[in-house]
Amino acid sequence: GDAARGEKRFEDCAACHSLTAGENGVGPSLAGVIGRKAATLDDYRYSPALKRSNIVWSPQTLETFIADPQKAVPANRMPYAGMTNAGERADLIAYLQKMSK
Repeated sequence: GDAARGEKRFEDCAACHSLTAGENGVGPSLAGVIGRKAATLDDYRYSPALKRSNIVWSPQTLETFIADPQKAVPANRMPYAGMTNAGERADLIAYLQKMSK
């Protein structure tokens, strides 16, 4: 993926998510998301489904989740239909990896 194109893709995500630690919006902060276990930020109220998921966010798990959040974790609270284009997902994930360092 291309992180520069991913930064543009993240503009859609930024409506709900921040990349600043401790700065949650409608969705939790995605600062340092790569390598973090899902639903573990103390200052955000996650869905029971995501808490039970035992997902650790990696490029692979993000790929699956971003493609179709409800299929990946049924009954999660993220009101997003998914990103169907694999290239766009790869770009977004490259950007999240860059920003997680």
